[in-house]
Order: sequence, then C-alpha cells, then structure tokens
Amino acid sequence: MSHDGMSREEYEEYQKQLVEEKMERDAEFATKKAERACLRSCLREKYRLPKSEQDEIMIQQAGDDIDVPEELVKMVDENAPQEEENQSILGQMQNIQNMDMEQIKEKAQATLVEIKSKAEEKCTVM
Repeated sequence: MSHDGMSREEYEEYQKQLVEEKMERDAEFATKKAERACLRSCLREKYRLPKSEQDEIMIQQAGDDIDVPEELVKMVDENAPQEEENQSILGQMQNIQNMDMEQIKEKAQATLVEIKSKAEEKCTVM
C-alpha cells in the first residue's frame, strides 16, 4: 500500500517529520508569545499600569529563559530620556508653556462626550 508514490516506511518517516516540524513551530510561537508578554510586562512596570494575569501566566509557562528581544529593549530605552525629561519639574513647566488651553479644553470635552456615548451604548437602563 502506498501513499502518493511513497512506501509505508517513507510515509511514516514523512509523517514523523511533519509532527516534529509542527512541534518546533509551536515551540517557537510560544516563545515569541512569551517574549511579547514579557515586553508588555516591562512596559506596564515602566508606566505603572496594572499587571496582566494572562501575560504573567504566559511568562510562567515559558519558564525563566524568556528575554525581551534586544531590538524591543532598545526601542523602550530610546523613549526613556525623553520621558524622564518630561517628568522633571522643568520639563513639566516647559510643556505647560507649549500647551494651547483651548485645544486642551476641546480635547477634554471630546473625550467626555466619547466616554458618555460609549457608556450609554454599554449601559442601557430599561
């Protein structure tokens, strides 16, 4: 009995190879997902955002050998000096001087309208 011109042994070897390749791809995919989760965790810490339980679980499942890829670390670090400058008192004062109060009022009003409309969509009372 042959499968597309292959002997039984060749077919079984082919199937074994397919399974091994799928396992490798799945492992690489899981590693990438864990690296992304690790990056998100780093960004959450940096910006003092709440932790994601899903990301924590993904990192734990991957083990201790997960690191954020260097390119992504560089991207996060590139933003750090600018953010530190903005967090200083002088940086804040400079930002205040550059702000257009009318624009800020418009943006705040638009945000309130957007939040109210979304809340009304989600929260229907009677």
